[in-house]
Amino acid sequence: MITKLQRTFALSEQGAKDLVKGCLACVLQNLSFMFPVGLLFFLVSDLLEGRPLNMAFYIGGSLICLLLIFLVTFFQYNATYFATYIESGVRRISLAEKLRKIPLSFFGKKDLADLTSTIMADCTYLEQSFSHYVPELFGSIISTVIIAISLFFFDWRMSLAALWVLPISFAIVYFSAKVQERLSRKQMDAKMACADGIQECLETVQDLRSNNAEEAYMKGLDRKIKAVERRAVISEFGTAIFVVSASLILKLGIATVALAGAFFLADGSLTVAVFFMYLLVVSRLYDPLQAALQNLAAVISTRTNIGRMNEIFDHSIQEGTKDFSPSGCDIVFDRVGFAYNEDETVLQEVSFTAKQGEVTALVGPSGGGKTTVSRLAARFWDIDRGTITLGGQDISRIDPETLLSMYSIVFQDVTLFNNTVMENIRIGRRDATDEEVLAAAKAACCDQFVSELPLGYDTMIGENGTTLSGGERQRISIARALLKDAPIILLDEATASLDVENETLIQEALSRLIKDKTVLIIAHRMRTVAGADKIVVLEEGKVAEQGTPEALLQRDGIYRNMVRLQQAV
Repeated sequence: MITKLQRTFALSEQGAKDLVKGCLACVLQNLSFMFPVGLLFFLVSDLLEGRPLNMAFYIGGSLICLLLIFLVTFFQYNATYFATYIESGVRRISLAEKLRKIPLSFFGKKDLADLTSTIMADCTYLEQSFSHYVPELFGSIISTVIIAISLFFFDWRMSLAALWVLPISFAIVYFSAKVQERLSRKQMDAKMACADGIQECLETVQDLRSNNAEEAYMKGLDRKIKAVERRAVISEFGTAIFVVSASLILKLGIATVALAGAFFLADGSLTVAVFFMYLLVVSRLYDPLQAALQNLAAVISTRTNIGRMNEIFDHSIQEGTKDFSPSGCDIVFDRVGFAYNEDETVLQEVSFTAKQGEVTALVGPSGGGKTTVSRLAARFWDIDRGTITLGGQDISRIDPETLLSMYSIVFQDVTLFNNTVMENIRIGRRDATDEEVLAAAKAACCDQFVSELPLGYDTMIGENGTTLSGGERQRISIARALLKDAPIILLDEATASLDVENETLIQEALSRLIKDKTVLIIAHRMRTVAGADKIVVLEEGKVAEQGTPEALLQRDGIYRNMVRLQQAV
């Protein structure tokens, strides 16, 4: 049962156990509310039959009922609310840990707003569900079944009159599940479209302003916001139709109890005390069931949120051995094929070797697969065909984090954090001393611009380094790679944002760094790769040419044509 609950509600094992406790606590709470009804039944029976009242019994019984309700409610509060808050934190951490191990191909199909919404908004919604809806729903159902069985021991006719409405009411809400799920999905789609639009607006506000496109964009964003409002109204209305209908039928139970009781009283087959007891019971019985109907609708709507979480939890992860002892650091691509999506081919039959101690440059027209090759070399994605080996070992069998400890990577798109310059560089190696960080920064030519900052290396640089220029951000990224000092270096347009003077300085720093290391560099400037030991030309996902720069210049091929065109420019 625990495993079933884990899957159904996207819970941890402890969270599923706490949910069971919460449901049992709600059952006990609902049953405790029936004790005063029993006490009142005995009081009415004594009054109607003229028996002397045992005040000690009724006063003591009332105090016991109050104490019992207090204790059970206290237990119920702790078992539902406190446990739910703990599980909410566990769920968010579990999602984050899962995302850490999922291949990057997953992120290529998801946007950040969607994933952020899953970790924050969906978890918050489920937090509310598991503290209010789910335990109370199951608690109401179980306690109602227990009370219903007990009622049949008094009078089966009155019990039928009181309980016939229950299966009909619950059936109405239950069979509306598909309609409610469809409405919930459409509402979620509208929310995600709106969140994407807001995030895109914030990220591209500079481009919107520079192109005088703010007004046109805001009109589209207004439509998305109104669509969220419209879908919310439709979803609430769709839910209300079924819940209100079920509640109306539920209330008919009071009428049937009154009518049946009056009829049986008239023919003398029912006592006034029993009739009064049934009136009390149904008045108390239908209140939690009324809430249960609403809770059932809420639980049904959570399936969309749970499905989004399970999509992450169910995704395959990259695994491998942590025991990695390569024989050297040669990277070998052997007939590698890869596609981001099933209906397209990005790489096919790609074969080359990037040798240790040499610089291997990947060049070619845009869209040829250069960046994809560098990402596959670090196992950011898993290939579809062929093999990639590092030091003779298949990288698909190596734990990704163990593998990446061998790489220093400088991406074309630099990512910085809202922290100091010092700490942004220290990400390259967390245990590095301040002196080692400063040495790496100096080698990456960061000293000049950092000295002009208000607090030097202790200056906060804003989200993603917004206070720095593109070239300055690139140099911090290069300083990270220098600090990590890994045996394999991947450079993806590492000097694209630098001026000629700084590019020359960085090239000198990199030349000191790459001694006895495997270097894979992507560049469009032929000047950048002119000193490479080997050049691999990629075109339309295939290796069109490979060899030394001198050898390729002797051929009338793609590389020679690219050099000629850049010289002409």
